[in-house]
Amino acid sequence: MKIVDICAIPLSAPLAVPIGRSQNYSYSAKYAALVKIVTDEGVIGIGDALTPKGPKSVCAIIEEIIKPDLVGQDPTHIEVLWEKMYRSIRSLGCNKGFMMMAIAAIDIALWDILGKTVRMPIYKLLGGCFRENIKAYASSLYFAGRDTQEIAAAAEQFVKDGFTAIKLKVGAGEKRDIENIKAVRKAIGDDVQLMVDANGGYDRFTAIKIGREFEKYDVFWFEEPIVHEDIDGYIEVSRALDMPVAAGECEFTRYGFRELLARGAIDIVQPDVSKAGGISECKKIANLASAFNIPYAPHVWGSAGSHMATLHLAASIPNFLICEVDRLPNPLREELILNPMQIQNGYIKVPQEPGLGIELNEEILRKYAI
Repeated sequence: MKIVDICAIPLSAPLAVPIGRSQNYSYSAKYAALVKIVTDEGVIGIGDALTPKGPKSVCAIIEEIIKPDLVGQDPTHIEVLWEKMYRSIRSLGCNKGFMMMAIAAIDIALWDILGKTVRMPIYKLLGGCFRENIKAYASSLYFAGRDTQEIAAAAEQFVKDGFTAIKLKVGAGEKRDIENIKAVRKAIGDDVQLMVDANGGYDRFTAIKIGREFEKYDVFWFEEPIVHEDIDGYIEVSRALDMPVAAGECEFTRYGFRELLARGAIDIVQPDVSKAGGISECKKIANLASAFNIPYAPHVWGSAGSHMATLHLAASIPNFLICEVDRLPNPLREELILNPMQIQNGYIKVPQEPGLGIELNEEILRKYAI
């Protein structure tokens, strides 16, 4: 089997209501870079990359840098091709960011091809299934544009929907953050896990101060309390607080996670399969974390393909903790495939079909293609 073509498609799905998050950042559309890898045997692999903005940039990398090296290669040699792609971008001095997102999309598509070829779901190819149902938490309790009562009501609805864990955005200011957490905890009760996510919005001193207040409300983890580059700061915050500190959505590859783990900077790793290097690399990150007895709780924010890839990986690793499920509207997750994931009582069933287990809705693909 040989790769005969690689097609990269930038996608943009406008949102009816813009989404605001920490640090006054907002966006009015969901984006993704979707990849189709075509083989000479007619098997087509699907993958995608999380691109908060600029999907054309990722697609250009795929078309101009990666594609020329991969056409003619055997797509089942996944590890070999990953190293080939990584060495090509490392030689350019660009082994993070959009470059790695491009590799992630290709890697996911290669696993999809292998699964379809041998007629097995990807999790079996990764070593088997530790769990057939993936525990999930409801993400996306934003404070932007909402008052405290609205946030508490939304949290309560998540619990009514069956979730036993939810995550609240913080970074609105110390007083407002405490008010929001107090109201949410009261609304959901003591038996529901509550996580908070600052998206790097605090300095280390404020993070420690407000983190001690969060602990009074039994916060399960404090996610990205400070900017992700400040490893010494993460060490300080982690050692000062009793609750776990989680991070990793802004990091790439096992090399990026190595220092975080070796220095004890974080308590929970959160790589994104559609950013950090794909299924192949996130499996290595999970294995590295397991050597430090650190749980793996993947960040998931992309389109349908990255969600399904995350489920296969989550099923196959022993140190999986819980999976993120964005509860805000996302047409690229809900409309792009004919068989979207089903969430029941806070759990997602692992796909059993060959490969990723998805079938694209080509009409919707054309609708959102840029």
